[in-house]
Amino acid sequence: MSAGISAIQITQIAAQAASDKLAGNLIAFDVAQRLALADVFLIATGANERQVNAIVDNVEEQLLRVGVKAARREGGANAAWVLLDYLDVVVHVQNPQARELYSLDRLWRDCPQVELQITEHEFAQASS
Repeated sequence: MSAGISAIQITQIAAQAASDKLAGNLIAFDVAQRLALADVFLIATGANERQVNAIVDNVEEQLLRVGVKAARREGGANAAWVLLDYLDVVVHVQNPQARELYSLDRLWRDCPQVELQITEHEFAQASS
């Protein structure tokens, strides 16, 4: 069984929210066939503690706007890795060192990827 429609919708909203805060290396895996506790893992990278926190805050805010609240939030003390558990979807936001060390991408690479449909934002260049 693959990820449900609700999980895919939550993933898309979370991915867009992360992208809006310039998260790097966004990738989502359909883990439904391998795990009983979640359908999708969304993984994102924040360059530093401040950006990791901004990404996490925006994901929570955007999902709350559509009535989806995290069941739990783990990490955040040093913001190397923050996990948001939405039951069907688990969002992992890591700094580059944690992303490399724990290598979730490698761990779940055998699972199908969820195609993320993210709208890229163009930032206006300030003229001198």
